[in-house]
Amino acid sequence: MGCARILSALRRCKRLDDSQGGSELARCLGLLDLTALGVGSTLGLGVYVLAGAVAKTVAGPAVTLSFLVAAVASAFAGLCYAEFAARVPRAGSAYVYSYVSVGEFIAFTIGWNLILEYVIGTASVAKGMSNYIDSICNNTMARTLTAAAPINVSFLAEYPDFFAFGLVLVITILLGVGVRESTKLNNVFTALNMATVVIVVIAGATQSDPSNWRIAVEDIPEEYREAAGAGGFMPWGVAGVMAGAAKCFFGFVGFDCVATTGEEAKNPKRDIPLSIILSLVIIFISYFTIATVLTMMLPYYLQDADAPFPHVFGVAGLPSVGWIVTIGAIFALCTSLLGAMFPLPRVLYAMASDGVLFRPLARIHRRTQTPLLATAFSGLLSATMAAIFNLNQLIDMMSIGTLMAYTIVAISVLILRYEEDSSIIINGLKSLPETPWSVVKQLFNLLGLKEPTMLSSTIAKCTIFIFFVVSLAACGTMSWEVIGEGAWVATGALGILLLLLLLVLYRQPRRDVAHLTFTVPLVPLVPYLSVIMNVYLMVQLDYHTWVRFILWLAVGYLIYFFYGISNSSLKEKKHDDSHTNGKVEEKHVITKF
Repeated sequence: MGCARILSALRRCKRLDDSQGGSELARCLGLLDLTALGVGSTLGLGVYVLAGAVAKTVAGPAVTLSFLVAAVASAFAGLCYAEFAARVPRAGSAYVYSYVSVGEFIAFTIGWNLILEYVIGTASVAKGMSNYIDSICNNTMARTLTAAAPINVSFLAEYPDFFAFGLVLVITILLGVGVRESTKLNNVFTALNMATVVIVVIAGATQSDPSNWRIAVEDIPEEYREAAGAGGFMPWGVAGVMAGAAKCFFGFVGFDCVATTGEEAKNPKRDIPLSIILSLVIIFISYFTIATVLTMMLPYYLQDADAPFPHVFGVAGLPSVGWIVTIGAIFALCTSLLGAMFPLPRVLYAMASDGVLFRPLARIHRRTQTPLLATAFSGLLSATMAAIFNLNQLIDMMSIGTLMAYTIVAISVLILRYEEDSSIIINGLKSLPETPWSVVKQLFNLLGLKEPTMLSSTIAKCTIFIFFVVSLAACGTMSWEVIGEGAWVATGALGILLLLLLLVLYRQPRRDVAHLTFTVPLVPLVPYLSVIMNVYLMVQLDYHTWVRFILWLAVGYLIYFFYGISNSSLKEKKHDDSHTNGKVEEKHVITKF
């Protein structure tokens, strides 16, 4: 009985109606504010640092294709986020979405991963901005702090980065002042960022040379040849493009912060889905054009991985443009830092409101109408991470949490689309006992059902679970390190099984979603592809990242099982409902007799 109660607690879900209550947060964000938040939080390191670094060491000029692959994966995830934002306009993003559709335990897992994503995201942007400014100043800060206070620990940074620490604290104070004030500043910084991107593209296009995309390996100077791959457009082949996509994916992380503003958007069901799509379109166009200009201006093996644009414009004889880009990059990184940290207190607030995290984090300050304690805690944690870890470690740690969040959101879309509607009885089929033959026929919907039933919903859920396991195995066998003749055969067999599972899922009846302001198109194909792409990018991460991820989950599960599971609002609600029902029954009996 104890195990049954625990399993029941792990699977308990919030009803969609439960997520429509009032909110203490201020509703002050319009479509422009939300789009600027999505663009500003994302369009930072990817433009001014990531493009040059990936081009130099991983993908070469094919970094443009890497951004395209990463954009497609992010677009699939963005469509799934947009549908859930239309369903559940509440603070908390994927945490709330999974709480509604999958259950409390998975919701806590995804919420804990989102905390990791946003903490590391904030720290990585602050660290990247610190490195960018220090690179312009001839690495004076790095040399001074390394000499004065070295950190001799292999898995930490070489020195404590007090500048990055201070940057995060300043943004924390700004967010604590209020959403309206910080959003206005974000809009200004985002406009400056977009203006800088336009200047870079126009000025760079005048200095571009398409021959830099087809440099033969024998034409590469001897001192660069060893680290330059095979030359040409794809120096490291398709493997380099995909490895670059895994890194470029970091450049798209942040658009989902829009989905955390469900209680602060003026019209969340319309504006949040639309702003997510607009943000992703603007971000991809910016990345693609920037990467194109950068690799055409200067050969990929001559790029500066820390501050590519000041270097490339200096080589091109346009130092004035380089300084304009530098100033614009600083503003861009500021708004990226603001956008990276903005969602974190909201996720903490949502989880604490539900009781699965410590409830004091859900307190709203009366004057600022922001979760002040959650903001201060998240700022201090992010600042500490920025000070003691290096940039590469931060990026790898963030990617796995983000990809897991995207995966569960896509799976949640599938589950809700095939969920049984208990209010509909179809020809008495729900009351009939199922036979093995009826189950076999329903695999391809030979029963001709038009609405989901208990049977079709169960088949869909089992298919989704099997699909996730098979996609994990297939992506593992596709890893470039293990590809061989046997692996190709296994991958082909698993690919055929994935197609068969997609067919089974396609044949199951789906719920009517015409009432939603936005829905994912081509279900189940789009969520299906989203899961596969996310899982593939996850298996590209090294084992150190997985070890850190498992340790992070272990800490979270200790909090959940020793605090959250017994303090959950759903447990309290169930207890109150049972108590109320008991009183009603008792009153009924007394009246009757």
